[in-house]
Amino acid sequence: MATELNGVSEQKTEKKKTIFSGVQPSGNLTIGNYLGAIKNWTVLQKEYNCIYCVVDMHAITVRQVPADLRRRTYETLALYIAAGLDPKENILFVQSHVPAHAVLSWDLGCFTMFGELSRMTQFKDKSRKNADNINAGLFTYPVLMAADILLYQTDLVPVGIDQRQHLELARDIAIRFNNIYSPTFTVPEAYIPETGMKIMSLAEPTKKMSKSDSNANASVGLLDSRDQIIAKFKRAVTDSGSEVRYGEGKDGINNLINIYCCFTGKTRSETEREFEGKGYGEFKMAVGETVADGLSSLREEYGKLICDKQYLDQIMASGAEKASAIARKTISKVHRKIGYVSV
Repeated sequence: MATELNGVSEQKTEKKKTIFSGVQPSGNLTIGNYLGAIKNWTVLQKEYNCIYCVVDMHAITVRQVPADLRRRTYETLALYIAAGLDPKENILFVQSHVPAHAVLSWDLGCFTMFGELSRMTQFKDKSRKNADNINAGLFTYPVLMAADILLYQTDLVPVGIDQRQHLELARDIAIRFNNIYSPTFTVPEAYIPETGMKIMSLAEPTKKMSKSDSNANASVGLLDSRDQIIAKFKRAVTDSGSEVRYGEGKDGINNLINIYCCFTGKTRSETEREFEGKGYGEFKMAVGETVADGLSSLREEYGKLICDKQYLDQIMASGAEKASAIARKTISKVHRKIGYVSV
């Protein structure tokens, strides 16, 4: 939009909205992480101010082998870049490199109710899976997630359906703080793409695909070989029918159609027409080949990046510096309103 002041044309541009998201380096990233999050991030980087984090602090709610955590932190960052996230267009950093996340998490924890945290579905699920390690971090990590988001005055958060509850908590905390003091935090909204929002397990298609699944055939890793990918899709669980058609009670074939659509850009109707009269075996083979082909350039680029540790260190340092500069402004504002003495 242009305005004219004293005969001089002046171009006004709207301020870009801020997006924040992150992935835990707690396992081998899958096509679920890629289609549900990372792939969608790449289309946002021109239109928004994008901040993407490797959330290593969240990962330690479950016991990690230190060497594996360090390795996967580098791998996750390299995969971000290999998938198309430009370090010049986005702020890419590692969560633990910006201490403000932990600082704001404590502050916000004092504005979060015990009952709110006890209702978190993922806490209940993870407690069942890690019955010997139900630690306080597992209970309070939604507060750290809220701090991650609110620290950067985030407008939009790309989330899957399973994370909506945590985003709602972040919104509630922001609104509560703003009401007690004065407007301090941007109240974030969810950004949920129409496709790829929730990719299901190939072995149990009623469950979300997980990078920590003990069944190797349940998930497809971004770094799996072509042969591994095709073999996993050949073994994918479907229903007793044979028609490639999306419908109720067809969780397995629905999941495969969804994956195929995400990698090809085709609609469900187009996919159904393409495979009309063809059986599940032929369709599963086609999905496997399509996914393997779709990931080939990503794997090739990742192979180059992971060998250049110095470059990845530079990206980490630069990203942490940029993120810290934004975070300091929010922390300063929060601490002033709370009543902390500044020095």
